[in-house]
Amino acid sequence: MRIWELMLVAVGLSMDAFAVSVCKGLAAGKPEGKHYLTVGAWFGGFQALMPTLGFLLGSTFEQYITAVDHWIAFILLGLIGAGMIHDGCSRTEQPADASFRFRPMLLMAVATSIDALAVGITFALLPEVNVPAAVLLIGLTTFVLSAAGLKIGSVFGLRWRSGAQITGGVILILIGLKILLEHLGILP
Repeated sequence: MRIWELMLVAVGLSMDAFAVSVCKGLAAGKPEGKHYLTVGAWFGGFQALMPTLGFLLGSTFEQYITAVDHWIAFILLGLIGAGMIHDGCSRTEQPADASFRFRPMLLMAVATSIDALAVGITFALLPEVNVPAAVLLIGLTTFVLSAAGLKIGSVFGLRWRSGAQITGGVILILIGLKILLEHLGILP
């Protein structure tokens, strides 16, 4: 994967954390500096940890799935993207939680990074991916966008939550489609 593709994956994966951060900003009202670091560290850290775990899982079972790896990547990224689009189009709003304590942050960090686990499995199936660079880029992008989401939520509220989720979903679906089309020889 090229750097711009990794950047798109990083942005796409960070959209869930961004949306949750916007909600936290709305609930928190006026966050303090430590809250930006807390949100960024939790979400960025888990968005980096999960693809690492996914990569290790995928590497372990790579020999069994190499014949269909492109289809697995396409399906996983497509399902993750479709779920994000569905969530973005949903009319039901999740209640915002203003707490920055350990338990609520852990639960939200895990919930928003499950899709990154699947992407990590995909990384194991794509030999051209520089996994350490990808993991670092995903973590840093999520850190920055989560901190920005907290600020945006405190200023503007939930106005862009749905759009962010839909955009992230579309990006992941397009990357999955590109992987499939390249493997099938349709794209160079």
